Amino acid sequence: MTIRRGLLSHHFEGVAVKRLAAVDANPESSNQHEVTGSEPLVRILGREDRKFPRGGEDNRFPATYIWLAGEQEAVSEEGWLSWYDSRRNDPKRSAEWRLYYQGNAVTALMKPGDILFLARKPDGHLLFILTPDGGTIRNQLLWLFGLDEQIGLRFESQEIGRDNDAELDFAARYILDELGIEPEEPEADRLDGLIEKFGLKFPTTSVLSGLARMSLPDVNAKDGPDEALVLWMEREEQLFRRLERRIVADRIREGFATADGADVDGFLAFSLSVQNRRKARAGAALENHLAAVFEAHEIRYSRGAETENRNRPDFLFPGQAEYRDPAFPSARLTMLGAKSTLKDRWRQVLSEAIRIDAKHLLTLEPGVSENQTDEMRAKLLQLVVPRRLHQTYRLTQQAWLMDISGFLMLVADRQS
Repeated sequence: MTIRRGLLSHHFEGVAVKRLAAVDANPESSNQHEVTGSEPLVRILGREDRKFPRGGEDNRFPATYIWLAGEQEAVSEEGWLSWYDSRRNDPKRSAEWRLYYQGNAVTALMKPGDILFLARKPDGHLLFILTPDGGTIRNQLLWLFGLDEQIGLRFESQEIGRDNDAELDFAARYILDELGIEPEEPEADRLDGLIEKFGLKFPTTSVLSGLARMSLPDVNAKDGPDEALVLWMEREEQLFRRLERRIVADRIREGFATADGADVDGFLAFSLSVQNRRKARAGAALENHLAAVFEAHEIRYSRGAETENRNRPDFLFPGQAEYRDPAFPSARLTMLGAKSTLKDRWRQVLSEAIRIDAKHLLTLEPGVSENQTDEMRAKLLQLVVPRRLHQTYRLTQQAWLMDISGFLMLVADRQS
């Protein structure tokens, strides 16, 4: 049983990218909130003026402004974007296209050198996405849209259609989630059938993880551990989101009201609980499926064993007893941290097992920045990433990355 997925073209018609110049990012430099357009952007936005005419109908592009940087650094606002030829009334001069943006909390953060992604959705809605250069988010978006890493001061664009469409695999869905986009589920009926027995209550993560593995009987962790882990995680995420949709919809139907009016605090608390549950369950699911991989390969391990200073690495090999035995060679010990997303939290694992100098950390985050992986190497931390996600990293990083098969061979050799 394979997983059916949607396509990138279901969400985007095209995208353009450029590095912001001072005149683009600093309104004080030009007294305008404008980005200079070019022919590649025309291919995405068209040749029709889209601005608010006096006394006429508003035909500007509806837009979502998004700022994405490091952990907990995301800002978004709804608004509009105008697009027009500033020389429209001067037939003797060639066209000069301009994109006029609104001043808001997102555009207030941008500065020269930042990267602007302008993505057009099938309904004409635009995403005005800003991110610092050189970061993980930048790498992820370039990979998602199939854009070149060399970003200049003029727009380069990519139309998304039949000839260059992409299936929304685990990595693509991860990045769309960062943008606040939840793909439609081609297997909705099958997934709903699997979770029907839970009603409007979440089962424990171990139960949902077991259901995810059971629903993919053809996936074999013994023969393909890298692929198995990604497919299991992908299926569990699908199951969780379908069940979450039901439970959240039911809670919203109940409403958020008190005798004094709208229960704003109650709504905010509920919203926060939804986000926190997603993060906590993703981490627990990853550990559950990793444990299943280790068991399929008959690898001895301890999960959450205590080391020094009450630290508890996610996985310790071969186990806590060996770690605490000073006579057991440190060279035969291994520790593995497991984080579905890294952000800046990867440094937490560095102090989790003092006896082990070179540590390992597994993540499902695509396209982690070179700055971070360079620092990991300097601190003797080896990043382990499922083989399929290696393609989201730069070529200079891929030779250093370890996949799950390689990690299993290392641990098995130390346990032999």
